[in-house]
Amino acid sequence: MKYLVLLIGDGAEKPWLEQTESEQMAAMAKFGEFDAACAARDGVELLALEALSDSSDATVMRTTGGQVQLSDGPYAEVIEGMGGFYLLEAPDLDVVVELLRLLPPYDIQIHPTVEVTP
Repeated sequence: MKYLVLLIGDGAEKPWLEQTESEQMAAMAKFGEFDAACAARDGVELLALEALSDSSDATVMRTTGGQVQLSDGPYAEVIEGMGGFYLLEAPDLDVVVELLRLLPPYDIQIHPTVEVTP
């Protein structure tokens, strides 16, 4: 099954840009541990992953009555923005949760994907 994992916030007590170089390196090491653990685990494959820019860089596209409107900023007023995401294939949710424990302390949303056939 495929899972979309959304990393909310910046995963630390301090925003990324306020962290020391050693704090940033420690966080990046955790991402490396997660990637290695996924690669070593049978049935798990990282399909896509990206860090995201600040939520103020986001563009929202809404369609109402056939009209498309674009606006700046995140979709909703939020305290924390999205820090990044993973799309991974894993045997089940328990495996995903076990692996995600290796990441820095993000709030995390895990969404199973739905197979859509044309």
